[in-house]
Amino acid sequence: MGILSNRLQALGIELPAPREPVFSYSAVVIDNGLAWVSGQLPWLDDSTSLVCSGRLGEHVSVPEGKSCARACILNGLAVLEKTSGSLDNIERVVKLVGYVASAKGFHEQPAVIDAASNLLVEIFGDAGTHARSAVGVAQLPRGAPVEIELVVRLRD
Repeated sequence: MGILSNRLQALGIELPAPREPVFSYSAVVIDNGLAWVSGQLPWLDDSTSLVCSGRLGEHVSVPEGKSCARACILNGLAVLEKTSGSLDNIERVVKLVGYVASAKGFHEQPAVIDAASNLLVEIFGDAGTHARSAVGVAQLPRGAPVEIELVVRLRD
């Protein structure tokens, strides 16, 4: 078991099974030492259900949005682990882009995406600190409240 696997276990975190893309794209593309993770939705474990659906400031609360952001990160780490062979191959998290389906007048996108940022720092320590964008959008695929994509640098 690797160092990060032990860290996840100590934190009581279990990664879901990695999901295969349904459409015509790759979940992760590795190029020149960077792994680009396609947008991840907040799927519940292996199911076809989302943690919740709808827009923040309308049908989804900020705490529910934060739960969705965490689920997106766990799904992203699952596909990263599958593609790179081990989470221990991740040297640092470089960039996180979080999209938040937002009702008119909702301005707390950064608070929602902070749950994802905080989880990455909790797991990776200083190597989890990253550049970030938190973007409000009208809608996301499948009615998801949050979608997150990542860029990580892999070890040589």
